Amino acid sequence: MYSTKFIPYGKHDISRDDISAVVEVLKSDFLTQGPAIKAFEDSIVKYTGAKYAVAVNSNTSGLHISCIALGLSKGDILWTSPNTFVASANCGRFCGADVDFVDIDLQTFNISITALKEKLYKAKKSWNATQNFNPCTYVWYFLRYARNKKAFGRVWF
Repeated sequence: MYSTKFIPYGKHDISRDDISAVVEVLKSDFLTQGPAIKAFEDSIVKYTGAKYAVAVNSNTSGLHISCIALGLSKGDILWTSPNTFVASANCGRFCGADVDFVDIDLQTFNISITALKEKLYKAKKSWNATQNFNPCTYVWYFLRYARNKKAFGRVWF
């Protein structure tokens, strides 16, 4: 007999206010492209200080258009965690890039710093870090290490 370990993807945090906001939109005349979308995009611009924000139908679409915006294409490598949703890899494939998985850290379930350092050292090219469980945990470390190695960092949150 063997024991099975379960690695969770995370726990949802949906408040009563979130549910009320969804119900309000469902009862409105606009399920798509209505005033709630504009308000959401405006709030993201204000929060991040970005010039623009675009609401999309899914994280998959968001990752895909991010890859396009960054110019990811044939000959590039997208590195991501094997412990993620398939969209984290497919977004690179949609753009013609190769996908390579970086092992995870069993304490955080995020990309292993040791494994990523090894790949950065060998490739001296580009990388992507998809953080599902604790965004930003090691992002600054990745960027500093990549900068020191003269690698180009692309970070997905």
